Amino acid sequence: MEAFASRDFRRYQMARMAAILGAEAQSVAVAWQVYSITHRAIDLGYTGLALFLPGLLFLLPAGHTADRFDRRHVILVCYTLQMFCTGALVELAWTGTQNILAIYAVLFLIGTGRAFSGPASSALIPHLVPEEHFVNAVTWGGAVFQLANITGPAIGGLLYTLPIAHFAAGARLEGAGIVYLFTLGALVWFITLVSTLHVRPGRMEHRQLSLEVVLAGFRYVWRASLLLGSFSLDLFVVLLGGATALMPIFAHEILHQGPRGLGMLRAAPAVGAVAMSVVMARFPLRQRAGRWLFVCVSIFGAATVIFGLSHTLWLSLASLAIAGAADTISVIIRGSILQLATPREMRGRVSAVNSLFIGASNELGEFESGLTAQWWGAVRATVIGGVGALVVAGAWAGLFPGLRKADELTAESLRALVPAEETVRRL
Repeated sequence: MEAFASRDFRRYQMARMAAILGAEAQSVAVAWQVYSITHRAIDLGYTGLALFLPGLLFLLPAGHTADRFDRRHVILVCYTLQMFCTGALVELAWTGTQNILAIYAVLFLIGTGRAFSGPASSALIPHLVPEEHFVNAVTWGGAVFQLANITGPAIGGLLYTLPIAHFAAGARLEGAGIVYLFTLGALVWFITLVSTLHVRPGRMEHRQLSLEVVLAGFRYVWRASLLLGSFSLDLFVVLLGGATALMPIFAHEILHQGPRGLGMLRAAPAVGAVAMSVVMARFPLRQRAGRWLFVCVSIFGAATVIFGLSHTLWLSLASLAIAGAADTISVIIRGSILQLATPREMRGRVSAVNSLFIGASNELGEFESGLTAQWWGAVRATVIGGVGALVVAGAWAGLFPGLRKADELTAESLRALVPAEETVRRL
């Protein structure tokens, strides 16, 4: 609990909890709303694509912004944009739109806000706690994230099934619209809490704007195989093994559940993840971090295969919980590598590169899942993806021996694995 001794860390985690609750509830509502309109798996994939594209388009300016401007201010501006976008989703739900292109347009703007806030948020964490408490902060930050992932989808599924809310002049709101109102309130609370933080990181990068400065994050990651291996492992494993976008299909057509069942499926990985986060906070990983990373990635792939083959709710929930627990250890290791192996003045740009990999693995992964499910069916696509994740884990263990050999999660230990010239030059 060392990290919670910091006032700003406590407040920021409360803000994150609210924002993630709202985002997860909103994702359930968007998925169910889109699938209810079209009943096509590929359209679920397009929701992920709409969220991913801004991260690709604005990758370079997002990372540079996080290093050149006060990271707290960047976060506030981005979440204000997301607040207005959620208001637009409320309006679309209120009017009962059947135009999914309008929904995709709003998701693109939400993705734009996330593209800029992601690097700034990641790079802000080391400013909130002393360096010796950073791994503890990553662990508890993961626990907060996963706890919100447990309750967020469940809240979304529950709110989606509430009775119709009637307003003046005969107006009414139901289903997705009620969920979006909840998300709107969560975003307002997030902005309020972040506004009260004492930390003022200021400008990290003081060199004049140039192409070399903007591209420094890419160059650092490319030449530091420890980071490249960590980022790309997450990219391909989740790209292949992620089945989040297909959960409405599993809930409706395979497990014969409604929105509440979908909420349970979306929450199951977080149940395993938050339990593992608590264990990791009590018994932190001290040695052989690289080996544990590859073991956990393999478990994630195997659990995905089991989920794809399951036709009973309890087995599906159990396999997703195991996948979530394994992924949590992976997240803690990769998050620690990202921040501790990177110089502070470059954390925004390196975090932006990581955000691209994460976005590709999550949002683009949803598109890939929707596309393959359209071709092969949801079950076959999920099973093949899980097997692919296992293959990637084995291949990456051989391609990136430095990542496999990573030991202690400390700045001194991890930066020793980065080429000396990169540490000195800072690119």
